Formats: sequence, structure tokens, C-alpha cells
Amino acid sequence: MTTKHLAQIEKRIGKIKAEIAAIGEMRPGSLTRQYKDPDSGSGAYYQLSFTLDMKSRTDYIPRDWVREVRRQIGNYKRFKSLSAEWVALSIERCRLTMKLTRRP
Repeated sequence: MTTKHLAQIEKRIGKIKAEIAAIGEMRPGSLTRQYKDPDSGSGAYYQLSFTLDMKSRTDYIPRDWVREVRRQIGNYKRFKSLSAEWVALSIERCRLTMKLTRRP
């Protein structure tokens, strides 16, 4: 059972690697719509807020780039999710490998 499970883990890790390789441009953060005058809702602009190298940063995003930046943020979230799954599977794989190679 454990060798079969180990093979399944290896297969899933291979799929994760392929998915990560296929991810295009990515950016961390959250994109929000801000207003120069919030009371009247005028002067709308888009702001991307993110943290990089333990520093908080803000980029102003032109309206015609909003769709692309949202796609990049989605790619980043997918990357983070796949990376976390890969790490969890790697830990499980290491534990199973140790269990299988344990000497009597």
C-alpha cells in the first residue's frame, strides 16, 4: 500500500511541476478601486497593494491594465497554492520513504 501511495504522490508532484511551469506572469497583492473624493465617488483609480522583501508597496494601475493585473494576481494565488501542496506532498513522500527503508 505504501509503495502505491508513494507512486501516487510522485505522479501528483509531477503534475504540480508541470502546472507551475505553465503559469505565466504573476504578481502578489490585492487590487482595489480608490477614489480621490470618496463621498461623491469621483476620481476613481486602481491601486495594487503588496508586500515584497518585507516592505509594503503600492502601484497605481491604469484602467486599461486592470484585467491583466487581475489575471496576474490569480496566477500568483495559483502558484502559492500549488507550492504549498508540493511541500506537503514532499513531506509525506519523505516520511513514507523513511518508513519503507527502515531497517529491522
